Amino acid sequence: MKTTNDTQFDLWEVFIQSKPGLPHIHAGNVHASDAKMALQNARDTYTRRGEGTSIWVVPSANIRASNPDDHEMLFDPSNEKMFRHPTFYTMPEGAKNI
Repeated sequence: MKTTNDTQFDLWEVFIQSKPGLPHIHAGNVHASDAKMALQNARDTYTRRGEGTSIWVVPSANIRASNPDDHEMLFDPSNEKMFRHPTFYTMPEGAKNI
């Protein structure tokens, strides 16, 4: 019988926003005992040179993913709604981060 001594803290996923108005992008993960420690670890690990304006941390255990085998059921219905595809919109001149 194998016993494991897991001494690491919980795993947290880190998302960084590089500039205001841009989306948060997954940067990686950190181990921490709570949200405050996760934010500190994320800041120390992923924004050492001031490259971010906002940090999100999410417990990895709370992230749910779809099954790739279900892609038709999840994504095909959106093809019937043309308003979700911005192919007929004109981009305003001078628009940023759209």
